[in-house]
Amino acid sequence: MQHAVGAPLPPPHQPGHAATGWMNQAAHHPGPPPQGPPPAPGWAAPGPHHPSAAPPPRDTTGHIHLPPGGPVAAPAPPPPAEHGTGTATLAVLLIGPAGAGKTTVARHWAQSRRVPTAHISLDDVREWVCAGFADPQSGWNDQSEAQYRLARRTCGFAARNFLANGISCILDDAVFPDRPVVGLGGWKRHVGPGLLPVVLLPGLEIVLERNAERTGNRRLSDEEVAGIHGRMAGWYGSGLPIIDNSTYDVETTARALDDVLARAIASPPAY
Repeated sequence: MQHAVGAPLPPPHQPGHAATGWMNQAAHHPGPPPQGPPPAPGWAAPGPHHPSAAPPPRDTTGHIHLPPGGPVAAPAPPPPAEHGTGTATLAVLLIGPAGAGKTTVARHWAQSRRVPTAHISLDDVREWVCAGFADPQSGWNDQSEAQYRLARRTCGFAARNFLANGISCILDDAVFPDRPVVGLGGWKRHVGPGLLPVVLLPGLEIVLERNAERTGNRRLSDEEVAGIHGRMAGWYGSGLPIIDNSTYDVETTARALDDVLARAIASPPAY
């Protein structure tokens, strides 16, 4: 097809009307008739192009609209025939001290479900910061707190995005019961009231053994581990479900977690 010199470029391809717009544009520029075979019988000229169609929204994440700040609704109870959480879409927060095995258990639980489930580890997200990482081992300060809060917001956004697209998620974090507004309250604000918290709290000797097997900045001193474990004892009497996995392997703990969550769906804990 011939076009007058200086004619604008064709619009980008859009399903259903890109060719139409290009043909209409050519109609406004005189030139020799197009060469080629005549149109086939039954061929109809395309309808008019409407370039004023609204552009796609710019505030989308993934392929489904993510409502700004929208809370996560409580999951529906599984059918009576289901065992554990079944195919329910839910958001879980697994709480525990360093060395409790919460990251390993959370990953195993997510991998063993029959429906799409994501695992989001707060420590992994915090360590996305490379230069300037505020390592809590060097002392908890304003910068450490700021990076923790940023990581929690990032995890909360990721959780809401997964849930909006029909994917369950489990987050893990060492939330302290003596800082409810910062810890559990913060997670509820970022994820929503449908978040189901569960505490993983083995005995101190087990936590110390597991911590000794760690490397890098994930390994803490025995004094720090003991202090964190002691603070976690405050969850007893809080109304949250607690799993003592001192004698459980990872698979057994994941099954216990699924059973606890099934009960929490049927009767959500008050927190």
